[in-house]
Order: sequence, then C-alpha cells, then structure tokens
Amino acid sequence: MTTTLTEREQVLLAATTGAGASPNWLTSDMVDALLGGHGMLNIAVINAAEVIVHELKRGMDNKLRFANAASQPIDEILAKAIKAAVQAGAAPANAALISAVLMYLTGTKAQVGIPAGNRKLGASARMQAGVDRSGVAAIPTSKKNNKVSGFAAVMAIHQAMMEGRLSPISGYDMVVSGGPLVGHGRLGEDIIFPAMAENGARIGTQAMMDCMAGAGMKPQALNAAVFGAAAILEIIHPDADIAEEYGPHGKVTTAWLAGKTAAETAGLPPKLTVRITGQEYDTGQVIGDLGLILKDIGGPSVIGIMAVDEIMGVFQEGIAGSSAGPVNPPLGHVCTDAVIAMKCLLEPDATPQSVAQALRQRRYDLAFDPETSMIAMNIVAKKAQQLKAGAVTNAMILASEAVRAKALYRRAAKTYDDLSAGRSLEDVVRELDAERKAQVEQRVSAFLSKMTGKSVQIRMTHVGPGARRSSPLAREWFAFDAHLDAEVTVDGVTTKLERYSDQVIPDVAQGKRPELAPLVPMVVPLASEILLASNVIINVTVPAAVAAAMGRYTPEEAGKVAQRAGFMSSGIPGSNVNAEAAARLAVDMMGAP
Repeated sequence: MTTTLTEREQVLLAATTGAGASPNWLTSDMVDALLGGHGMLNIAVINAAEVIVHELKRGMDNKLRFANAASQPIDEILAKAIKAAVQAGAAPANAALISAVLMYLTGTKAQVGIPAGNRKLGASARMQAGVDRSGVAAIPTSKKNNKVSGFAAVMAIHQAMMEGRLSPISGYDMVVSGGPLVGHGRLGEDIIFPAMAENGARIGTQAMMDCMAGAGMKPQALNAAVFGAAAILEIIHPDADIAEEYGPHGKVTTAWLAGKTAAETAGLPPKLTVRITGQEYDTGQVIGDLGLILKDIGGPSVIGIMAVDEIMGVFQEGIAGSSAGPVNPPLGHVCTDAVIAMKCLLEPDATPQSVAQALRQRRYDLAFDPETSMIAMNIVAKKAQQLKAGAVTNAMILASEAVRAKALYRRAAKTYDDLSAGRSLEDVVRELDAERKAQVEQRVSAFLSKMTGKSVQIRMTHVGPGARRSSPLAREWFAFDAHLDAEVTVDGVTTKLERYSDQVIPDVAQGKRPELAPLVPMVVPLASEILLASNVIINVTVPAAVAAAMGRYTPEEAGKVAQRAGFMSSGIPGSNVNAEAAARLAVDMMGAP
C-alpha cells in the first residue's frame, strides 16, 4: 500500500531533511576547520574525553601509582587520549595538556612518590606526547581579546628572590649544602618551603593579575592562580611535605599550599562543585595540581590554555570557560558538555539516557536560549563523531537530537503556512529572529532580577551594522561593528543606552558618564547572545529550504533573501551559502521518486 503525502507534508519533509542533512548547514561558524584544530580545540577535548571514558569503562586503571615499573596503565590511556586529540588537530603539547587535565578530573593524582619512581601527571603526558619542556615563562594565558604570558609571574618571583623577599633563609647563610637534611628536615619542610610556596604563589598570582589589567583585560582568576602556582612550583621542591600546622603529614604539600595561596590571592571560592554530579573539590588542591601539570607539560599555545578554560567550566562556580554558562558562545568553544558527560558517565549508576536527560535539563535551566544551546551541542557532537564516536558524543546527541528535530519542524511548518497565507519569506525570517531575541531578553531579565533582587527588564531596541566604520564589510555584517541601542528598566526606572557598543562602553571605561556604569554590565549577556547568534542559523536555513521546495525561489535566491532578513542570525557572512545547500537538497527531494 502506498501512502500519498500532501504537498505540505512533502515540503516539510524535504525542508527538514535538507536543513538537517549536514551539521554544517545549521551554523555560520567554520566547523570543518575545527576538525583540524584551527582556531579552537573543542573537538580535541571531546575526542580525548571519548577515549578516556572508553578506557575506564573497560576497566583500565587511571591511577598514577608510585611503582617500581617502567610503565603503568595510565601511560597507555594518556597515549590514546593524546593521539585522539592530535587527530583532531591539537599540537602535541596542547594534546598532552588537554589529556592530563581530563585525566586529573577522573581522579588521577597530579603527583606521586619521591625521586626514584616519582611520577607527575603533566610530565607523563609530555613524555607520551614526545614534546620538550618549555617553562612557565613561555606559556600564554587564554585569550580575553588580549593575552599575557607566565613571564609576568616568573619575573616577579625572581625579582622577589633576588631582593630576599621569598625565602626566610638566605643561601649565603646556609650551614648545610642541601640534601635530605634540608629536603626532609625541619629547615626545608617547616621553614623554607612553606614560606617560599606562600610568598611565591601570592607574588606570582598578583603579578599575573596586574599584567592582565595592564593589557586592558579584566583579570581572569583561574589563569592568574594556576600560572602563579606553576611559576613558584618550578622553583621550589614541588613534592615536599610541610609543617603539620598546615595539615596532617603526608596529606599537605608545597603544591597544595602554593595552590591555596594562589587561589586566595585571585579571589577564587574555597570549594569547587562539579555540575550535575555535585562532586566537591578543594580549590587550593586543584590550583596546585594544575600548576604542577602546567609547569611540566611542555609548550602549549593559547588555544591549548583556552581548551583548559572550557574544561574547567565543569565546575558550577563558573571560574572559567564560556560553553557551560548561560550565553551561547561560538561553536569552537563548545566542549564543556562533553566534560560534564564524561564525569556523569563515570558515575556508578549512569546510563546514556540518564546522562542525556541531565545534560538537557541543565541547559534548559540555565541557558538564555536553550534551544540554540542544544542545537549547538548537537552540531559539535556530530562533527566530533566524524573523527571518533562513543559514549560521550552519543550522550550529547541523545540530549539534543529531539530538540533539533522539533526546532526544524516548527520552523518549516510556520514558514509553509505563512508563505501559503501570502506572507513574504523576509517577514517569516524576521519574525523568527524577533522571537529568538524576545526569548533571550525575557530570560536575561529574569536572570538579572533574581541575581539583583530587583525588577529588571532589558531590551535591545536596535541591532544593526556600521556603527562607526564605512567599509562594506562593517556596513553589512553587524558582528564586526555593531550599532546596538539598549533599554534597561530597574524597579520601574528606564534608561536608554543608545550606541551601547561604540559609544557607551568606551565612555564608561574611560571614566565618562559614571551614572551609566552600573547599567553597562547588565546589557552584556543580551548583547553577547545577539552578537554571537550566527552560531546557529536555523532561522535562515529552514525558511530558505521551505521557500525553495515550494518553488517560490531558486535555492540561491532563497538563501540570499533569508540571509538579508536574518537581522540576528546573520551577524557574520555565510548563512546564505549553507541555506542554499539545504535548499538544493530540499528541491531534489521534491523531485525524487
């Protein structure tokens, strides 16, 4: 028996199939480039996490053991994770760093043992990757528009050493030359090492923060603390026990004390909590351990450190990363969901379905645009699966596939019905983007109201290009030179922030218009969501596919018309090309037998 589809059913099937046929067609971000590690390393993070979950689920030992052996199982896991990251475009040093930090989050210690048999996680990963050590001074921080390097911490600590401000004992006054009488005696463990750990971590961390501020960056606490700890740990005995006033013998070391001091100096919270699982970490221990890893890892690049930032987004305190937060970032950042999935999948009673449900619920509870968030997760997971599939990406797709399918269908149905009723393609696309903007405005307003305890309403009254530049690029694509007008209402008092990006922010940053200073940060989440909205372009792709399938436009024309109308989704070039590709497939399906 053959079932005959109505014309509406044929068009909806063709359009949703066309739009969903390739993850590339749902975004203007260059996601194929991510498979080669160009720009970001989120695919490398996802694939390394994939390997780690597979290995641990089949019973491999993730412990870094103090053993009289040339190798141990963790070396094999690290080698496989590093290989997966390299296959996703990570340079070996970046692959080593990513793999070491992920293994640390599975419970692997950062260091064990004493000289013969001593092992460090960072050094083990570096050796497996076959890269040279570089030193903290040569390692860059993550990029916050600008970036600095560990040189700031290294310079400040060495200056303090030369001035006699680091150690309470001068080497000129030492009555013994070193060895176990210092390294395992009261002079070293109780006096010299703790003082140097505290002083060095404090000085190094503060230097990192000051250097960031001097580069026009808001100091990033995690980077500052980790680099500050790493810079002193490459000088002092990094494995030494310290006086029992700091804690039980064998439980606290110079690495912990350096991490604790660095964390306090940077203003980090004392405890960190893993999203969904609720597992709690001591912040000082985490910072000290990451410092140990960083000092030994080799020479990672800026995108390697940015990948670590996204990995550390696994903690709900929001100390780093952007892809686990409420704003949807460019797709090159999206990987924290994979780290959360890794942690969840390693829980005793976890199933793919339970992990997927938890990932989806977290996104709907937190994101300013949950639907976009889920589609972004889906796109990235499917791109990662082009290199390596497994439990992590399966959980991400299970979490997001139904959302993606419903989102495509809803837009296809609306477009077909509206076009059939005489509305234009431009009107449909504009209305879909207006809905997207309104939802973000509503959720940002609710978020700020809860955070401040006041009634807050945020609206973006104008979104357009060419705020201050006259080049064709700037006058066509708003993400490069945004003209944004915002309106903020707090407890019934409304303030207009016209020319928010090109005039208000620079003025307030330079000390002008101080009355607007409290309002400027409130607009940031909404403005960021809008400026980054080309990460998901279903409001362009699906309507174009429907219009072409209905014969209203050629695929090329449909892509161009939909792109021009997408005042939010088309902030950067590219949406017309992907919409055209989806529309061509939709047209092909309409003519298929």
